[in-house]
Amino acid sequence: MDNSSNIDLHELFSAIDRKDTDTFLDFLSEDAIFRFGSTPAVQGHDTIRAAVDGFFASIGGSKHQLLNTLADGALLVCEGEVCYRRLDETELTLPFTNVFETAGGLISCYKIYIDISPLYAE
Repeated sequence: MDNSSNIDLHELFSAIDRKDTDTFLDFLSEDAIFRFGSTPAVQGHDTIRAAVDGFFASIGGSKHQLLNTLADGALLVCEGEVCYRRLDETELTLPFTNVFETAGGLISCYKIYIDISPLYAE
């Protein structure tokens, strides 16, 4: 049975906050499934890279704060808050929950539960 405890969430979120797609992808298996909020799931490094880079281009930055984690075998769940900096330099903090399925020490399925609509509201 895989153990999800070898996934360093602080390093993962640090890569996201740096907009470092390459390091982000290092945490995911080649055929990983990734779903962000209510957007359709994408699979594989190339399509995940396109989705993540597109999102990174739409924001000025982010800062994640982990509040709670729960690991059970190959399943890892975390909740936290993310402070987004918009392109106009205003900031917005939103709650999120992520569910990770792991295999072989990598994330095979990455689901983000967040209502991102306030980020783009005018």
